[in-house]
Formats: sequence, structure tokens, C-alpha cells
Amino acid sequence: MVGRRAQPVGAGGWRAALSSLEIPRFRWLFFGNLTFFFAMQGISMVLRPLLAYELAGKSPAALGLVQVSVAIPMILMAPLGGTLSDRYDRRRLIVSCQIVLLVSEIATASLLYLGHLRFWHIVALALVIGAMFAVMMPSRQAIVANVVGRGRLGNAIALTTAGMNVSRVGGPLVLGALIPLLTPAGGTEVDGIGRAYLLATGLYVVALLAMIRVGPALPPPEGRERSIVGSTIDGFRYLRSNRLVLMLLVFGLMPMFLMMPFQALLPVFADTVYGRGSGALGLLNGVAGVGGFAGAVILATRGEHDRRVRTMLGSVCMFGLFLGLFAFSGSFWLALAWLLLANVFQNIFGVVNNTAIQQLIPDSVRGRISSFLMMSFSLPMFGSLPVSLAAERWGAPAALGGASVLAVALAIAFVALSPGLRHLDAAVRHAVQGAESSAD
Repeated sequence: MVGRRAQPVGAGGWRAALSSLEIPRFRWLFFGNLTFFFAMQGISMVLRPLLAYELAGKSPAALGLVQVSVAIPMILMAPLGGTLSDRYDRRRLIVSCQIVLLVSEIATASLLYLGHLRFWHIVALALVIGAMFAVMMPSRQAIVANVVGRGRLGNAIALTTAGMNVSRVGGPLVLGALIPLLTPAGGTEVDGIGRAYLLATGLYVVALLAMIRVGPALPPPEGRERSIVGSTIDGFRYLRSNRLVLMLLVFGLMPMFLMMPFQALLPVFADTVYGRGSGALGLLNGVAGVGGFAGAVILATRGEHDRRVRTMLGSVCMFGLFLGLFAFSGSFWLALAWLLLANVFQNIFGVVNNTAIQQLIPDSVRGRISSFLMMSFSLPMFGSLPVSLAAERWGAPAALGGASVLAVALAIAFVALSPGLRHLDAAVRHAVQGAESSAD
């Protein structure tokens, strides 16, 4: 068994919260994720949206189009990425994809510096980024179990999510704040964005070196004699035959499609609703990340607990409430507070849902099921297009508020109509105990 036996249900405190960091390989993985997502969040949440917004004549619909360009290959290629994750060294897959992402961002920065960057370039490169994420992210999620074992999986996922949210805070906040500082005298904001882009690509190099230090992460050998197409089909069959896992996936994706597109509208809130420019965009993204970090820390310190469905449903409702308050706040500083609280509950929901799924499934299909979890990344990008089109017609506050109300209503209806979810806690306990007995 990898690592020590997990803390018992109910165990908490700061020592338990940091227990997975006792494993050297997990420390390298944690640092690599932290650095990678710092650069990625800064680029995807501030630098790329600002470029797209300017190059498309400040159109909210353009922001949705860029997000959809990332989402399309993520949806189409995610099953392939999951299958590859269950057949090959997961660390090697991640490293290969990070190299391609690094080259694509260097291409963007080069076109920008040469004065040849156009909106269609951003859309085309977004397709490449989406394809690499489709291959990389199932392995990035599944590799955690390789490194720490199933017993510490909840703690490791919470720590990983907390680190991602630190990056979500630091990346947009730091890179957004650097834009005016890096803008040369007599230059334009685009010049500052280009220099910030170069800094972000440098962080991609650091993340790549850290991931190499994680070491091999081979999945179990079962099913490798099957073809890639056959293995992919087996993943769908497993999901169809495991109704509880399927319900958790669907339940986790609904609010992601309707409410998480708020991220695509943040440039509109920063520029049009509050008239504060790029500095406000970095602050909005940073505050959202602080909320996500707080939610992950809350879960890491409380240890493993039951009442997962109640926690998820309550978190969705609070996420929708505070996101609606953010949309109609009218005050920039009050809006920051509502956005922070919304993301506390969004992250609690996401971590509990993800951890329950990862604890239920065997490692032989972990990559393929993780590829379905990829939809939690890509569906908000798809959702950003209708939400941004609604914002173009009725305004960003009305579009976001309406989406929040709809998401909460659907979540309540889903839980009411899914009696099987009532047995989730017992199913998770049985899966974890069975895995520990097999490891012993």
C-alpha cells in the first residue's frame, strides 16, 4: 500500500490536513501542480481573456467563443485521454502534454511580440490547449491515487485542490497586477500583457521539471491486451453498470454547466459593470481563488466525514445564493465578498463530489472515469457561450442571476428524484475498507 493508512473518519486538525505531504513523491506532485496552475490560471483567466476581449472589439460573445474552443476538444478527446491514462505511465503523459502546452503559449507570446496576433490565432491555439488538457487531466487526477494510495485520497485531493486555488488566486492577481508595471513608457496595455505572458511560460518550465521528479506512475496491467477503442468502450460500460458513480457524475456536472461560466463573464463585470479595467479582473479572479482555497482547507482539516449528499446539496444552494448576490450587488467591494463566499461553497461541492467518485472506482478504470470528470472543466466553457450570449442581450448580472436560480432548482430536483444517493456514505466506506484489506 502506498503511504500510511488514512486517518479514521472524523479525525481532523492541521496535522491530518497536511498528512499527504509526508510522501516525497506527493510533495513534487503538489509543487508541480501549484506552479503549473499558477501560470495556467493567470493566462486563462486574465491574459488570454484580455487579449481576446481587445482583439474582438470588447465583445462578451468573443469570450464565450474562446472558452468553447477549449471545451470542444476536451469533450471529444477526453475518453481517449482516460484510456491512455489506464494503459501508460501517467507521469509521462502529463509531461508530454505540458511540453506541447509550453510550445503553444510560446507561439502566442511570439505572435503578440511581433504584432501579428489576431483573434483567430487565440481561437486556434485554444483548440490545441483543449486537446492537451483532454489527454493530460485524466492522468493528473488519477496519478494522485498512484502516489498516495486510496486511504489518503480524500486528504490528497483536498490539498491538491487547495494548491490549485492558491494558484487561482496568485496567478490572476500577480499577472494582472504586473501588466501595468510591465507596460513600457509610451507603450500599450497589450505590451504589458506580452511581457506577463513570457513570465508565465517560464513557470511552465519549472512545473515541467517538478513533474519529472514525481517518478513513474503505472496503472494496473488489467485490460492492456484490449485495443484502445475496446478499452474506451469498457469505460462507458463500467459507467453504465455503476449507477451510483453515474449519478454522482451527473450531479457534479449540472451546476458546473450553469454557474461556473461566471468566470468567463468576469472581464465584463470588471470593465462594463464596474468600469475598473484589468486590475479589477485580477482582483475578481484572485478573490474567487481565495474562496476556493478556503473551501478546500475546510475539508482538509475536518477529515473524512459522512453526510456527503447533504454537504453537496447545501453547498450548491449556497453557491447559487452568493453568486446571485454577486451578480446584483451594485457595489464592487461588496461584490468581492459575495464572490469569495460563492467560491467557498463551490469548492466544497466539487471536492466532496470528486473524492467520492475516486474512492468508489477501482484503479483499473480510474483514468477513464477521470476523463468523464474532465467535463467539470469543459462544461463551464460550453456553458459560457449561452451565458455570454444572454449577457450580450440582457446584461451580465441578469444572465448570471438567471443561471444560478436554474442550477439550484435542478440540483434540488435531482437529489429528490435520486433515492440511490442516500446510500452513498455506506458505499464509500465499503470501497475504502475493501481496498485497504486488499492492500494488506
